[in-house]
Amino acid sequence: MPRLSLTLLLCSIGLSLFAESAPPNIILLMGDDHGWEETGYNGHPYVKTPVLDEMAASGLRLDNFYASHPTCSPTRASFLTGRHPNRMGTFSPGWSFRPEEITSAHLLKQAGYRSAHFGKWHIGAVKAASPLNPGAMGFDEWLSHDNFFELNPSFSRNGAPPEVFPGESSEILIRETIEFIDRAQDSGQPFFTVVWFGSPHEPYSGLPADLALYDDLPGKYPDKLVKLTSNETGSPTRRPQGDVLRERFAEITAMDRSIGTLRDYLAANGLQENTLLFYCGDNGTSSDGSIFTPRRGVKGAVYDGGILVPGIIEWPARIPQPRHTAVRASTGDLLPTLAGLTGQPLPDRPIDGIDLTGLIEGTMTARSNPLYFWSYANRKKDDALRAPYIDAELQIGTTPLVKLMDGIATRNFKNLIFERTIAADYRGPRAIIDGDWKLVIHDQQDRELQPELFNLANDPAETIDLINQHPALAAELSTKLHDWQGSVLESLTGADY
Repeated sequence: MPRLSLTLLLCSIGLSLFAESAPPNIILLMGDDHGWEETGYNGHPYVKTPVLDEMAASGLRLDNFYASHPTCSPTRASFLTGRHPNRMGTFSPGWSFRPEEITSAHLLKQAGYRSAHFGKWHIGAVKAASPLNPGAMGFDEWLSHDNFFELNPSFSRNGAPPEVFPGESSEILIRETIEFIDRAQDSGQPFFTVVWFGSPHEPYSGLPADLALYDDLPGKYPDKLVKLTSNETGSPTRRPQGDVLRERFAEITAMDRSIGTLRDYLAANGLQENTLLFYCGDNGTSSDGSIFTPRRGVKGAVYDGGILVPGIIEWPARIPQPRHTAVRASTGDLLPTLAGLTGQPLPDRPIDGIDLTGLIEGTMTARSNPLYFWSYANRKKDDALRAPYIDAELQIGTTPLVKLMDGIATRNFKNLIFERTIAADYRGPRAIIDGDWKLVIHDQQDRELQPELFNLANDPAETIDLINQHPALAAELSTKLHDWQGSVLESLTGADY
């Protein structure tokens, strides 16, 4: 072979090997209160999500993807740490996580990534002094809000005092994301970006063109009144559901369009092939927006309607052909998966999620361990006796929002010290999914209701309780769940640090 041809061949092989070994860029997107059914590809009768539909048709569609908790702050803690939120005292919205937690941003920094967070944070204050702001938790840059936001949002950039950004919030976040990616490209580093949208969380607001897409809904749902926050007063109000749906779906469509802007940018700049682009919701659909309910329950419930969310991965280099999977996965799997993909060791502490690399490669056909869900039963009387884990001054939020709590237009956080745990700490609605079987245990005040057992393969709507037909299986699942809770409560005492 002529020397020039041989040289060209070797160069071609070298470039190919380099491309295969180049670390992937990673973008993790999450909607706020966006339930499984609120997408076109999952059959919603009204909401328009053409970009998510295209992603689902071209990438890996995760048909059984779960938020780790039926509410937002706890799910966000699991998203970043791979651990159940009760391990770090993130029991419900407004409860922070802890400074000792190790996030995916920490791990990817060790792998040479440049990282940024954009949008809703809600697991601690975003101000510079907070030990829980995105920078303290591993991100190089952030433009973030303590909680949720609407049109013309206020954000804190890298901990500075908040400033107003005119425009539609999803568009703003994606514009900032693209500018960050450009900077990361200039630095020669792979990028890791977490974008947590404020949509479609109530109270709702939309652009005129997006609202016009749903002008028929007020006439279809004129009578039912739903509870949500007033944009005018910040207090609770009741409005006709059709009016609310029009605004909610307009927010979803605007978010969807912004994701399309990001995809177009990646394609135009030669980044799409080796960028892992992921989307999910943080919990099930909120009750004010729930009209199409193929799953039982809504946000706040441990039934699938409260925890099953959209899940999609696009990554042409590793997922060249469209696929879908029924394997159950969750937000808690993100950190171990990113660790596996980038060759980073897992933190030396209990991790509840698993590495989904096999699912991405198409070799995983079943989940290796159960999924656990647990809404910790806070007891205000006991909480009042516990010392704060973090100085209360550091937990005060700064970014304003519409919704008032105790007359305050910002969000403050808390976390408590648990020196020891007691039997009552095991209480709270909880569930275990092992294979296709799901055991649901409810607590009501001081008494425990009858557990329920469902086969999700045959009964995804959880309507047929099989516990009397399979008492031994229910007992086995109950023991697994209780043993896992013991591990979680050990973590809650700080034993992992």
